[in-house]
Amino acid sequence: MILYPAIDLKDGQAVRLVHGDMDRSTVFNDDPAAQARSFVAAGCEWLHLVDLNGAFEGAPVNATPVEAILRNCGVPVQLGGGIRDMATIEMWLEKGLRRVILGTVAVENPDLVRTAARRFPGQVAVGIDARNGFVATKGWAEETDVQVTDLAKSFEDAGVAAIIYTDILRDGAMGGPNIAATAALAQAISIPVIASGGVSALADLIALRDCGADLNGAISGRALYDGAIDLADALAALKE
Repeated sequence: MILYPAIDLKDGQAVRLVHGDMDRSTVFNDDPAAQARSFVAAGCEWLHLVDLNGAFEGAPVNATPVEAILRNCGVPVQLGGGIRDMATIEMWLEKGLRRVILGTVAVENPDLVRTAARRFPGQVAVGIDARNGFVATKGWAEETDVQVTDLAKSFEDAGVAAIIYTDILRDGAMGGPNIAATAALAQAISIPVIASGGVSALADLIALRDCGADLNGAISGRALYDGAIDLADALAALKE
């Protein structure tokens, strides 16, 4: 199982939010590229980036720090937030991004997801962010009546590389991931699932690894910044 260190970008800085609330942010590093280099130095194999401003505005906002990370870090990078048209998808992949994460458009324009996944095999993931089992869009600000599993199943034949499932109420709260819901989703679909939201201790990562579903990976942010999880130790433990 891959551990994806998360760098959430707001106003050019690496931050973490609580429950996706932009007004409840903590700045952990004003140099996101330096933060990324520290994760790489600890041995991470991937980086997970989110353009938080872009998620709300519907277009890339934190391009400068993302490009700095792509230039300096040397590991595959996936990015979500503000990617809602083919031009933006192409732009990021041309700049060296390994995988784009499509969230809001997966609900509003699923044909774009299908077209992009066909054009760029292995480089398009779907981000499904949920509150109480229902999908939220536009930086988690708008709730829909779409259920998580229904949305995921609708992309079974689309060729997407992964589903990144985030339980919003767990995100940034250090209360542990929603293991049952994550496992149930992974067991219901054939698309690889990456768990996100609430990973706060090494025990959470081990529980996800051993949940009975074959998860592709897990994303962790605040716990790495706070020191609740030592990245090098976690990477070693997950390879055992």
